[in-house]
Amino acid sequence: MSPRFDVLIIGSGLAGQSAALRLANTHRVALISKRTLEDSASSWAQGGIAAVLDNQDSIEAHIRDTIIAGAFLNDPKVTRFVIENGRHAIDWLIEQGVHFTRDKAGYHLTREGGHSARRVIHVADATGLAVQDILTHKVRQHPNITVFERHIAIDLITGQKLGLADNRCYGAYALDRDSGEVITMGAPNTLVATGGAGKVYLYTTNPDTSTGDGIAMAWRAGCTVANMEFIQFHPTCLYHPQAKSFLISEAVRGEGGLLLLPDGTRFMPEHDARAELAPRDVVAQAIDFEMKKRGLDCVYLDISHKPASFLGEHFPNIMARCLELGIDISREPIPVVPAAHYTCGGIVTDLQARTSIPGLYAAGEATCSGLHGANRLASNSLLECLVFSEAAANDILAQPAAKLPDLPEWDASRVSDPDEEIVISHNWDELRRFMWGYVGIVRTTKRLQRAQHRIRLLTREIEEFYSNFRVSHDLIELRNLVMTADLIVRCALKRHESRGLHFSRDYPEMLPKARNTLLRRQPRRLP
Repeated sequence: MSPRFDVLIIGSGLAGQSAALRLANTHRVALISKRTLEDSASSWAQGGIAAVLDNQDSIEAHIRDTIIAGAFLNDPKVTRFVIENGRHAIDWLIEQGVHFTRDKAGYHLTREGGHSARRVIHVADATGLAVQDILTHKVRQHPNITVFERHIAIDLITGQKLGLADNRCYGAYALDRDSGEVITMGAPNTLVATGGAGKVYLYTTNPDTSTGDGIAMAWRAGCTVANMEFIQFHPTCLYHPQAKSFLISEAVRGEGGLLLLPDGTRFMPEHDARAELAPRDVVAQAIDFEMKKRGLDCVYLDISHKPASFLGEHFPNIMARCLELGIDISREPIPVVPAAHYTCGGIVTDLQARTSIPGLYAAGEATCSGLHGANRLASNSLLECLVFSEAAANDILAQPAAKLPDLPEWDASRVSDPDEEIVISHNWDELRRFMWGYVGIVRTTKRLQRAQHRIRLLTREIEEFYSNFRVSHDLIELRNLVMTADLIVRCALKRHESRGLHFSRDYPEMLPKARNTLLRRQPRRLP
C-alpha cells in the first residue's frame, strides 16, 4: 500500500520545515528531502533575515527599499503583507529557540546593499545554518512528521493525469535514491518548497540540490510561471580553485567592505552613487563590466581596514574558510566574482501561497510571489519563506478534509536500465556552460536565441532518454534543469527592456510601465 498523508511537503529548507512544524500538531505530514534535512539552500544563507525591528526603522522604509531594488515590478499588496509580518516571523523563530546575535543594545542588526537602515537580524555569518539546526531537531522529534531523506520527487499527480474532471493535485511520485524504487505518495494538499535553479549555470553560490525541480514539476502539471528571466547573480562569490560555491556575504559590504581593482582602485562610485551598498544587480553588473573591460579573472573585496577582532566576531565562518585557503581577510582583500545566486521568478502564488492548481501550494525560492519584483532585496528571501509557509499552513488548516482517488503505481514495465549514463553528464555540462555564456548577467537577443536552439536539441535527447530508461536521480535533475532553462530563456526573449536583473544590450532602456512575464500552459499527459 502506497503511503497516504494529509500534507505532502516537497523540499526540506526553511519553507518546508517551518510549514511542517506548523501543520504537524493536527495533520499527518510527509517531508521529502533530496539529501538530508541538514542539506538545503536555506542552511547556506549567511547574511540574515530582513525585518523592521528597530524604532528608527519603519515598515514604509522597508517596503520602499524592496520596491526600489525590485525595479518597481513588485506587487505592492504582497510586499506590504510580507514586510508587515516580519516581526511576527522573527518572534516565531525566537520561540523555536533561535539565538540571534546580540550587542549591548539588544539584537544586533546589520545593514546590507539596498537597505536604508540596519534591519537584518542574524546569527553571526551563518544565520541559515543556525535556524535550520533548530528546526531540523524539532522536525525529527515530531511524531506526526514522516521524513523521507534521499528521496527526489519526479512529478506531481494531478486529476488531469488521472483522467478526472478536475485538475487537483493529489501528491507526487518520488524516487528512493537508495533502493531505486518509485513511491506513490498521496496527499490532498501538497506544498512545493524545493528552492531555486542556480545549478542551471556553470558558476553558482547554490548547493547541488538547486536544480529547479519544483518549478519544472509545477509547469508540467499546468501551473502558471512568471518572471523566470530574473536570475540574481550574487556579486561576491569567493574566487579560488578550491572554494566551490563559497559565498562572501552581502554583510561584508554592509559593514564597510570596499570593492577594488587589482591595483587597489575603487570602482563602484563610478557606477552608482550608493557605491558598494547598491543593490545586487547594480553591483554584479558593475563587476561584470570591469572584468570584461580589463580582462580580469576577478576583482577584490577589502575589509582589512576593520580590526581583526571585529571580523572574527561578525564573520567567523568567512574568516575561517578564507584562512583555510591562505587568505587572511584582516590583512588582505578577498578575490571575488559574480555567480548565479537566486531565482526571483517561479511558480505564481497568491497571498495564501496557492498556485493555479487546487490542492497545490508553493513557498520560497521556487515561487513568484510578487515580493521580489525584478531583483530580490538582500535578506528578504528567508523572510518570504517564513511568511508564506505560515500562509500555506493556515490555508491548509482551514480546508475541509479532501478524499483521495485511487492513485496508480509508477509504471516501469516498459523501460530498461540505461546503456550509457555518460550522456547525462555531457548534457548537464553543455547546458550549464551555454547558459552561463548566453543567458548571464548581460544578454542579447542573438545569444538568447542561440541558447534556445541548444535547449530544444537537449530537450529532445533528454525526453527520449527519460521515456526509454529507468529513472535516476541525475536524469530527473537534468530533465528539470533543461525545462527550467527553457522557461528562463522564453521569459527573457519576451521582455523587450532592461529591468532589474535582466539587462539586454538590444533593449537597454526600462519601459515606463512594469509588467510581469507570464507563461501559461495546459497540462498534458506525460510518459
